[in-house]
Amino acid sequence: MKKDYQKLLEQLMNDQIESFEITPDEFMNFQEVFMDFQHRKNVVGSAQRGGNVIYKREDKHTKE
Repeated sequence: MKKDYQKLLEQLMNDQIESFEITPDEFMNFQEVFMDFQHRKNVVGSAQRGGNVIYKREDKHTKE
């Protein structure tokens, strides 16, 4: 089942979720939606070992 990336981004901005994860296989499909997302500058991704990326709101992102 394909993820609804627009819905995930909206939930992230509305504080309904704290983060979500995108796999390398999903990245190109996600990127298309992300580039059109109005608040994309408020969303940051952290690359994980293995190629997954965890996206969070920038104001909730803490440097580790």
